[in-house]
Amino acid sequence: MTVLVGYVNNPAGHAALDAGIEQAKKDGLELVVVNASRSAQRNDSYRLGEGELASVKDYLGRSGVEFRVLTMGSEYDPAEQILDTATEVGAELIVLGTRKRTPVGKFLLGSTIQKVILDAVVPVLCVKAAH
Repeated sequence: MTVLVGYVNNPAGHAALDAGIEQAKKDGLELVVVNASRSAQRNDSYRLGEGELASVKDYLGRSGVEFRVLTMGSEYDPAEQILDTATEVGAELIVLGTRKRTPVGKFLLGSTIQKVILDAVVPVLCVKAAH
């Protein structure tokens, strides 16, 4: 069984990564980190570059948990990528980082987190970054 973390390189993503590490250690589970993005968007600010990917792997290596990092790019919704991966790896928990958004921002931009929460068949832990 695994803990799956939806990761982006921002404070919310770092909070999710730390919470996922903590949960994986506590339960003795593998940690699967997913960086989902839309491959058609060349300037996707959520996609990890090579340096960022190496940094995440180094951080995870120092954590002491067994881990895999998956960088995904697809034409379909990042929430679907996270949900599909959770099913594929047998995740028993999905961990996501959240950030404050205005009601208008949520309405106009949609919400990957909201879709994952509503459609996941396993528990979803949402964490906020410390300020």
